[in-house]
Amino acid sequence: MSDKNILVYIDQFNGTALPASWEAFTPAQDLAHQMGGEVISLVAGVGAKALAAQTFQLGAAQAFFCEDASLTDYRPETYTSLVTKIAKEHGAEVILFPTTTRGREIAAMTAIDLNTGIMPDATAVEVEAGKIVVTRPVYAGKLFVKAFCLATPQIITLRGRAFKKPQADPARSGTPVQVEAALPEAEIHTRVTGYAQSEGGVSLTDANVIVSGGRGVANNPAITPPAGLDDKQAEVWRAQEGFKLIGELASVLGGALGASRAAVDAGYIPYPYQVGQTGKIVSPDLYIAFGISGAIQHLAGMRTSKVIVAINKDPEAPIFKLARFGVVGDLHAIAPALTEAFRKRLGK
Repeated sequence: MSDKNILVYIDQFNGTALPASWEAFTPAQDLAHQMGGEVISLVAGVGAKALAAQTFQLGAAQAFFCEDASLTDYRPETYTSLVTKIAKEHGAEVILFPTTTRGREIAAMTAIDLNTGIMPDATAVEVEAGKIVVTRPVYAGKLFVKAFCLATPQIITLRGRAFKKPQADPARSGTPVQVEAALPEAEIHTRVTGYAQSEGGVSLTDANVIVSGGRGVANNPAITPPAGLDDKQAEVWRAQEGFKLIGELASVLGGALGASRAAVDAGYIPYPYQVGQTGKIVSPDLYIAFGISGAIQHLAGMRTSKVIVAINKDPEAPIFKLARFGVVGDLHAIAPALTEAFRKRLGK
């Protein structure tokens, strides 16, 4: 096996891989072709073997998996030790992770273990003059820079939806290789005591369409809140009614509901819906922003969306500078009209 292999880490849970993991095989194949190495994959946890087998169709020359009991629950030290072990044993020149919550954590810890650097949130990966160069956003997404790492292996996290999943080749197949866990249970200091079920729906990071709301969702004095609420409670109630409107539009479009940090901080909607620098980084085909002014922090999380539509009562709102289409108006009138129009168009 070559000493210039490209290791792709598959982020998965209970046998279901996050889509961003499959997207990593596109730059992995390109790098392997230009560097003369091979693409190898690693899957850990429940259902790992079946997923490892699928990676052959996406270009993996070898696939490794581990379903040890110590990996049943996600604990960063168990997963990191396994990635480090495989990278060392199989000559990984580059390690690709999806920019997911788990992916970022494991990538950072692996970089420490291997005494190397990390290039996060890459939107493009190429080889220039023998060096692997990544394009990544800086200054809250206002600029994009090209960067390279002097140390090896080079660890790169890939922004979701920045790369297309390669076409699977059914003619390609192989036998995944089972590997042992790198860390015995006695040396693992973390314990998982339980889980809390989150709300269902379309994942923000994977959604093709996102409909988001900001502080403006509460600006509808025409509706009367229930009696007995103070001013703040009435504001939150109005906001929640506003989010119901845009949530209905998201549902009709088969998309996900999002929110700005201002809306989350105001208590209108829980944090998991937050889009922005301190929330989810998204890149959907269509991003519809209702009542969002366009703070830098929010724009950093969605500026790579393919098409941005902004609806705001303030014609001077900064988000209009980024949007391809803009509507100056009240979301409480526009959202229901759009929902009805899309229902007729989509036959829902």
